[in-house]
Amino acid sequence: MIVGIARIELEIPGSNSLKDRRQVVKSLVGHLQSKFHISVAEVDDPQVWRRANIGVALVGTDTAFVNRVLDKVVDAVRGDPRVSIIDYEIEML
Repeated sequence: MIVGIARIELEIPGSNSLKDRRQVVKSLVGHLQSKFHISVAEVDDPQVWRRANIGVALVGTDTAFVNRVLDKVVDAVRGDPRVSIIDYEIEML
């Protein structure tokens, strides 16, 4: 069993309030869950308006497959015009 984990640190430049931030993060998390069938959650303190960290987890039997899916998740986040990726890391357990 292979467990893949990604931590993605985001900047949300268009966010002017916590409400804006919540709306963007909730929409992004829902989109990633429905498109990739993965576990996604916000994993930091939600008090900073323009920053967010999301965690992604995926379980599979093939390391290459899990890594490919997590790379596609990062690409999907990168393609969202509402956010910019500050940093990310992918880890296999």
